[in-house]
Amino acid sequence: MTEIHEGQRVAVLADAQNLYHTAQSIYSRNIDYSALLEKATMDRELTRAIAYVIRADSPEEESFFEALREIGFETKLKEIKTFGDGSQKADWDVGIVLDAVTLASKVDTLVLVSGDGDFARLCHHLRHEGVRVEVFSFENSTAEELIEACDSFHDMAEREEQFLL
Repeated sequence: MTEIHEGQRVAVLADAQNLYHTAQSIYSRNIDYSALLEKATMDRELTRAIAYVIRADSPEEESFFEALREIGFETKLKEIKTFGDGSQKADWDVGIVLDAVTLASKVDTLVLVSGDGDFARLCHHLRHEGVRVEVFSFENSTAEELIEACDSFHDMAEREEQFLL
């Protein structure tokens, strides 16, 4: 697998919904996306940074989306779907996987910011293609199979003063 080196091409894909729920439920705080992007790139060449967000019609969400763009993230928005029984669903799993597979030939390292175990298979595929996979998340809310599937796991809980506002 590719090791970390200066000039390495990196893409950062952040599952904002996954991060938000963990940061709120465990710490009652928000993510510092600027610090996250800086640490995820580690002085390497940032090819693309994408934050996958869900539109929840809250008053402050537009300023959050704008802040992400100012930091350097491209934002991809998805509306919440409400079903006949009143249940709601919105996730970016398929979109994240498609973007990761598409970017694989253009980067040396893909940084996945999520604790969702559904991405373990994606990690195996990317590594098979020669792409280094790094995962940033909070270990206590990260699926063990995701931690095992990546090249490098960064537990954001170990540096909560850096990653949380």
